[in-house]
Amino acid sequence: MTDSPITLIPAEPADLPAFKRALQDAFALAVVDEFGPLPDGPIPSDHDLDASIAAPGAQILHIVEDGRNVGGAVVAIDPTTHCNRLDLFYVETGRHGRGLGRRAWSAIEARFPDTRTWETSTPYFEKRNIHFYVNVCGFRIVEFFNKRHPDPHPHSRPHGDGDPVGDEMFLFRKEMRNDR
Repeated sequence: MTDSPITLIPAEPADLPAFKRALQDAFALAVVDEFGPLPDGPIPSDHDLDASIAAPGAQILHIVEDGRNVGGAVVAIDPTTHCNRLDLFYVETGRHGRGLGRRAWSAIEARFPDTRTWETSTPYFEKRNIHFYVNVCGFRIVEFFNKRHPDPHPHSRPHGDGDPVGDEMFLFRKEMRNDR
């Protein structure tokens, strides 16, 4: 495990096509392992990705280590409620298991110190993500969306719109300790 510092750099509009491709490539690994080839296009879909990027308060961040993009995140920041969302988060394929995700998440928390609550979601089959959010980052699973308990806000989270990956999702929440 390396301890190189992580820098978060806002993405420029010209960066978005490469950012989206890298994110979709990273997300595809687990989906292909679970469901086989992606017949209906990338996960998340271009539509879902564009919606996250265009959401109110959205910030698109490159995760940079030693001057190289090694991942990215899309966060939705609410400056009024300080209840923020991690909509999309990825580490480049082949770079897992080195503490990079943990250090990137710590950098995101440090960048938004006024956050009261973070929320994120991930598909039920993403065991690596579930482990990461619960055991590494300190999130708690607060809800499980499925056919019998549908997400009341499916368009506010990636993988909505009834795609097979989004039918069963865990919702995670992390309450931050703020002295304010």
